[in-house]
Amino acid sequence: MNVTLEVVLVPVTDLDRAKEFYGEKCGFRVDLDSEVSPGIRVIQVTPPGSRCSISLESGLPAMPGTKKMTPGTLHGLQLCVTDIEAARKELVARGVDVSPVQHVGRTGWEEGKGETWNSFMAFSDPDGNSWVVQEAPAELSER
Repeated sequence: MNVTLEVVLVPVTDLDRAKEFYGEKCGFRVDLDSEVSPGIRVIQVTPPGSRCSISLESGLPAMPGTKKMTPGTLHGLQLCVTDIEAARKELVARGVDVSPVQHVGRTGWEEGKGETWNSFMAFSDPDGNSWVVQEAPAELSER
C-alpha cells in the first residue's frame, strides 16, 4: 500500500487575506477557490514544484473523530528548496517577513548557511501559522 501526503489543512481566520499571502506573497499556485456548500468555502494552494497542497477553509466542521484547529496554531511544517538564499531573496521581494538563514551549530542556532541539509529559514502567515524552509541538496525527484 502506498500512502501519500497530498493536502495539509492550514487554519486561518480570513480566507481572502490568506489567499493573498499564500498566492501572491509566497507565490503558491491557487488551485481552487470555491464555496463547496452554503457557508463553507475552500481555497487550495500548492507550492511551486510540490505534490502536496495546502487547504485553507472557512466554515468546515471538524471531521468526526478529529478536532477543529485554531488559526495560528499550526507550527513546524517544513518546505524544501534547493537554493535557500535565492528562495529567501524571492520571499523578501514579495513582502514576506522571513528570518535570516540559519543552521544548527555547536551552540544551537547560528546565522548563515550550514552543511548539506543544515540550512533553514522561517516565516509565519498573517494568523501566526509558522513554516520552516530547509535547503535540500537536490530536487526530490533526484534524491
